[in-house]
Amino acid sequence: MPVHLEHIQLPSNQDQTDLDKIYADAPDWLLAPYANATVLLQDNLPHGHMVGARFNARLLAAAVVQRDQDRWQVSHLCVRKITRMRGVARRLLSELQRDAARQGASLSMALPRNRPELEDLAGHLGVAWHYLE
Repeated sequence: MPVHLEHIQLPSNQDQTDLDKIYADAPDWLLAPYANATVLLQDNLPHGHMVGARFNARLLAAAVVQRDQDRWQVSHLCVRKITRMRGVARRLLSELQRDAARQGASLSMALPRNRPELEDLAGHLGVAWHYLE
């Protein structure tokens, strides 16, 4: 599925609806340490920490990205339930890797414990990872 990476600065009404739908499908373990999806978005959107995977003008996936000069850290990656298992997360991470490299930064993932599927995804793409604190 050809998705395009987008750094979300000022989400449109449709983008906000899409983000709400993406994280409404998220399991509780993915949202920690945030109390819920609303808090995750409220804490990260105003600071430009959200990225999305866009396909046909709609956001299908999103993640939080904390950017330093030489390192970008991805967390809270979530794909809409109806779109899962189509390579969207893999594509989003690949695009983030390229974007980070163009900026002279490395990419790593902060993962919740006991989620081997996420460890496998990071490993498959060669993305360094560590557990969320």
